[in-house]
Amino acid sequence: MRGPARRLLIVCYFYPPLAGGGVHRVLGFTRYLPLHGWSCTVVCAGMEDYWVTDPSLLERVPPATEVVRVEGGSALSLWLRWRRQSGRRSGREFARWRALGDWWLLPDSYAGWARRARAAARRRLQAGGFDALLSSSPPDSVHMAALDLRRRFGIPWVADFRDPWVGLHLRRPVTAWHRAAQAGLERRVLEGADLILAASRTHAASLAARPDRVCAGKVEHLPNGYEPKTETPGDPASAPAHPDKFLIAYTGMLSQMPDTEVFLEALHELLARRPEARRRVRARLAGPFDSGYADRAVALGLTGIVEFSGPLPHREARALQRRADLLLLWKPRDCPSMVPGKLYEYLDAGRPLGALLGTGEEASELVRQGGGTVIDPGDRGALAALIERHYLAWKEGERQGASPPAWLASNTRERLAARLAELLERLKGERA
Repeated sequence: MRGPARRLLIVCYFYPPLAGGGVHRVLGFTRYLPLHGWSCTVVCAGMEDYWVTDPSLLERVPPATEVVRVEGGSALSLWLRWRRQSGRRSGREFARWRALGDWWLLPDSYAGWARRARAAARRRLQAGGFDALLSSSPPDSVHMAALDLRRRFGIPWVADFRDPWVGLHLRRPVTAWHRAAQAGLERRVLEGADLILAASRTHAASLAARPDRVCAGKVEHLPNGYEPKTETPGDPASAPAHPDKFLIAYTGMLSQMPDTEVFLEALHELLARRPEARRRVRARLAGPFDSGYADRAVALGLTGIVEFSGPLPHREARALQRRADLLLLWKPRDCPSMVPGKLYEYLDAGRPLGALLGTGEEASELVRQGGGTVIDPGDRGALAALIERHYLAWKEGERQGASPPAWLASNTRERLAARLAELLERLKGERA
């Protein structure tokens, strides 16, 4: 172990106490990079600039980490904060706001915040003492800020993509002009970065194979990773809270996810087939959600069976994963290269796993390697059959489990930070 000798400036939007899947990757960097000689300064959003927060995550921020908060957020994030109701929002209202942003704000609705963050980062870089710069998206606006900083200060720059460029790959551009503009911005970032990190192997491969070769020789796959569980098998946190109930659990974002409704309909189908299960089956969906899904659960007669709990503190979400009799996973359908960060947590939990994912996706293969079952998105009947199979096994007294795959241990955030430190050292050596 080396004492901190170098300093990294990180530009990102999401950092504690803001919550959500995107927070944990950068938090892991700042926790473990100092063990490998890199201290961190983080330029991020204000403490209330998102509709989902988890103050308990602040306990994980190392005291030595310098945090520069740029207050104000994006117009969309401020509206969501104003409308915040325990992690519940109107999907229709959100879609209208996002559509306006897609028309008028490039690359995304965080562009105004990114300009202010760029100014804050510029002031910090002018003070000196930095050896490298890292920007982590989404939102992709952070990369535009970092591109300007790279040009101005000549500092080595790492562009970290937790997801592919959102305006091209997760959302459909509203016009051909918007598509060309988003593609041009993405190209400028890829061309200007000294090193490009991708959280999925599929995305890394697609970047490296671009015909324009703007990424040639500078793409690395660095998975999302996870913090391993520390409880022993007999720990109360891993035991069912209600042993007489079969618990289905999902943790994470439930907004703009059509397979949430597929699950509700599959559960309704199962309960119609096995009415006695209404007394025994419970589902807890823990994460930010659209109110329409909760309304659909009521319409299907699932009141008292399905709970939309809203976002939980991260430690409680991990405990829920370990208590579940069946974990469920789904994600946006239009981004086959995305590997959700919670997948690694699910595998670490050692519980049965069912995933609604496309055949041939990287995430599908990881689920299978962990002993889970993959179902085509939208396949209500197959999902109902999966739930029924695990429910009947539980009813017979068989609380099933799954062993984490052998490769999972190499994906802890501590090991991934060590890998990032190696890449930063190599990058600095190349620029020396």
